[in-house]
Amino acid sequence: MGREKAEIRLEELEAFLDEALPSPRMREIEEAVRQDRNLAEQLRLIIQRRDSGVVSIAEVWRRHRLSCPTRETLGAYLLDTLPMEEARFVRIHLERVGCRYCLANLADLQSRMEATQQEKEAAQRRCQRYFRSSLHHLTHSGDV
Repeated sequence: MGREKAEIRLEELEAFLDEALPSPRMREIEEAVRQDRNLAEQLRLIIQRRDSGVVSIAEVWRRHRLSCPTRETLGAYLLDTLPMEEARFVRIHLERVGCRYCLANLADLQSRMEATQQEKEAAQRRCQRYFRSSLHHLTHSGDV
């Protein structure tokens, strides 16, 4: 395991429950919880506290993803049209925080952009084929 069990902080257990950690860290914590009764008990207490309605400000931010950029902002990030500071924030959010929601959104936007580009290229090829197939009609129409 990359980190010791003792290094799993309360905030990480909270984020683990929200599935808001990068996949490798989620796996590490899941394995640690299975092997460490004290860690499992901490997790049980967090769940119990949540069920009772007591939440922290950090938990509200995490659960409602208040620090996540919008889908439009992620699209602008992909197109490299964001102001430098905003692009820096998005990059840190994606690369350092490893927000699974935003990474999934970004991957979806990338695949849509690629599909759109492929559709445009296919349409251009069709237009060229139509033009080439019609060209001989245009050159002979003046002879009539």
